[in-house]
Amino acid sequence: MLYEKKNRREAEYLEPIFGTRDEDEMLPSYKLGEQSMEPRVAYQMIKDDLLDEGKSRLNLATFCQTYMEPEAVKLMSETLDRNAIDKSEYPRTAEIENRCVNIIADLWHGQEDFIGTSTIGSSEACMLAGMAMKFSWRKRAAKLGVALEKRKPNLIISSGYQVCWEKFCVYWDIELREIPLTADCLSLDIEKAMAEIDEYTIGVVGILGITYTGQYDDIEKLDAKLTEYNKQTEHKVYIHVDAASGGLYAPFVEPDLKWDFQLENVISINASGHKYGLVYPGVGWVVWKNKSFLPEELIFKVSYLGGELPTMAINFSHSAAQLIGQYYNFVRFGFNGYQSIHKRTHDVAMYLAEKLKESHQFELINDGKQLPLVCYQLHPDEKRQWTLYDLSDRLLMKGWQVPTYPLPKSLDNQVIQRIVVRSDFGMNMAHDFIEDLKVEITELEQSHLVFHEKTERKNYGFTH
Repeated sequence: MLYEKKNRREAEYLEPIFGTRDEDEMLPSYKLGEQSMEPRVAYQMIKDDLLDEGKSRLNLATFCQTYMEPEAVKLMSETLDRNAIDKSEYPRTAEIENRCVNIIADLWHGQEDFIGTSTIGSSEACMLAGMAMKFSWRKRAAKLGVALEKRKPNLIISSGYQVCWEKFCVYWDIELREIPLTADCLSLDIEKAMAEIDEYTIGVVGILGITYTGQYDDIEKLDAKLTEYNKQTEHKVYIHVDAASGGLYAPFVEPDLKWDFQLENVISINASGHKYGLVYPGVGWVVWKNKSFLPEELIFKVSYLGGELPTMAINFSHSAAQLIGQYYNFVRFGFNGYQSIHKRTHDVAMYLAEKLKESHQFELINDGKQLPLVCYQLHPDEKRQWTLYDLSDRLLMKGWQVPTYPLPKSLDNQVIQRIVVRSDFGMNMAHDFIEDLKVEITELEQSHLVFHEKTERKNYGFTH
């Protein structure tokens, strides 16, 4: 009997995956299946369920990293079980997080008394920075006799903001004062931003890499204006820099650009490690210039090696794998490695911009000179029978995911396409993309021409 059971188990395991009972049924979708299934079969069925998704490396819409070295992946897979919040249980992981914060603060010209933390991504980092601005403003305003109950505090930002700022203002009851992008100014209009400031302003957000266009706000000019403003009033206003995209890119490609803690009024900065920090999605960073800009009530004490370690993150339990992946990249690449990767990425963006110009079909809105993002719209042409949406559909047939979308309010009648160049999008892939783009434009023009001719013939036959 035992021999028969053993043989039955072996037979089930040796059964071809596509000959199993499970492959003859649908995957459990909205409630648990009654029976277990073999690991190899579950793996294959779920993998097959994902087959019709696009390939991440051909996704030119996302800033998020789609490649890491095998050694990094191995290290991250071996540390998935570590809970980043358990400082006392995983003291070396806590130390690695601390090292990353120090490395990033150094890149941003941090002062001696800075403080920072890892986050799940820039959205959490923005929430933390926003809360710090609100709490700090509330203390200052109360001392100055501002009637806190009279109206909502407000936050000033360009309309090119990422949606996390809208969420922040809803969650924490803040008035979002948007400065509209215009055709003449596709970044924060500094003069209009200054005109919106009052005693209820908790801060101004400068964006180092607007999601829509890739352009940088002029943080240095904003800082100069706020320096003048703050000299004339007790109601001080400071800057948070949302550097989700540019924070781990600009220091290597434009080291002389002044946007960070070198500027007097920049008090906090966030960045996404999973963008140009070159880590798979799931890690962000926020750093304050000085501990005085992070209110004490937002810092919680966690037991650590018999002492206490401050924590200020919103999220609690999560894997330490991504922050360990970030440290791997810092150790592996060093400054020169990051610089060479980002400069090569910049070269690819400039190549794409040049080829798009040569096509005479497109008008460039951003040519990738700063953040390696190229966005463009169609040149006006009354004879053209296709749109950028049509072009996106055609490119998707080749696997390329290229987003087409309208610009923010006040420019939402302007439809553009965007290509984000990441570290794994090399010159060879860029060349292939341009070749595919040419083919699809030709196909669009010819198919619409054929359709138009057929329609004319049909109408001609009908009317005569």
